[in-house]
Amino acid sequence: MTVESTLDFLIRHGYAVVFTWVLLEQGGVPIPSVPVLLAAGALAATGRMHVGLILGAAVAGALVSDTVWYGLGRRQGMGILHLLCRISLEPDACVRQTQDMFARRGTLSLLVAKFIPGLSTVATPLAGIIRMPLAQFVLFDGVGALLWAGVFVALGMLFGEQLKGLAAVVATMGAWLLAMVLGGLGTYLLWKLLVRQRFLRRLRVARISPDELHRKLEAGEAVVIVDLRHALEFTADPVLIPGAVRWDAEDLAQASLELPRDREVVLYCT
Repeated sequence: MTVESTLDFLIRHGYAVVFTWVLLEQGGVPIPSVPVLLAAGALAATGRMHVGLILGAAVAGALVSDTVWYGLGRRQGMGILHLLCRISLEPDACVRQTQDMFARRGTLSLLVAKFIPGLSTVATPLAGIIRMPLAQFVLFDGVGALLWAGVFVALGMLFGEQLKGLAAVVATMGAWLLAMVLGGLGTYLLWKLLVRQRFLRRLRVARISPDELHRKLEAGEAVVIVDLRHALEFTADPVLIPGAVRWDAEDLAQASLELPRDREVVLYCT
C-alpha cells in the first residue's frame, strides 16, 4: 500500500479509524495510536479532515475502553491490575509506579497517564479499585485523552509535509526497514527477559510460598510477618495476615532496625 493510498483510506474512513485504533490501544492491544493521530493531523492541516471531529473520535474511543477497565477495577480489585502488569516485562515496577503516581497526584494522574508508556491502561482500573467516583473519572480521563490526542494531532498539523516525506522513505525501504525494526525490538525484548530471569533466579532462593507460611503459622513457629503493600492496595483490601505488622516499603530501611534478629522474617508485598 502506497503513502497516497494510505492517506486516501484515512480520508474516506478517518474518524472511524481514529476511534477504533484508540479504542483498541487503550483496551490493551499493542497497536500504537500516535501514527494515526499524526496522519490525521496532517490531513487536518490541508482541510481534508476536521480537527474537532478527530479529537472527538479519539476521546470517545479512549473513554469507551477506559470506562470498561474502570468497571473491571471496581469489580475485580487488585487482581485485574496484577493481571495487566503480568504482560509487562517489569510487572512489579508497573504496579508500584502506578500506585505511587495515584498516591502523589490523585485524580490529576489521569491527565498525564496516557503520555507515560505502560501506565495508560493500568491507571484506569486503578481508578476503579480506589473507588474514584464515576463522574470524576470520566471528567479527568476525558480531559487527559483530549490533551494526549491534541498534542499529536497538533504535531501532525505542524509537520505534515515532513511526515509525508518520511512515510515515502519508509515505503521505499520496505522489507529491509521492517526487518531492522523487528530485529531491534526482538533484541531489546530478549535482553529485558534475560535481566528479569536473572533477578527472579536470585530472588527465588529467598521466597516462601503461602502454603509454606501457613504451615509455619499452624505449627506455632515464631515468624515475623511484615505487610509492605502499597497504601492504595491496603485501602482496597485492608486485611492482614494474622500477626502481621503493617509498614510502608519506603520506611523499611529505618523500620528494619526494630525487627528481631532471632526469628525468621517474611516480607509480604502483594
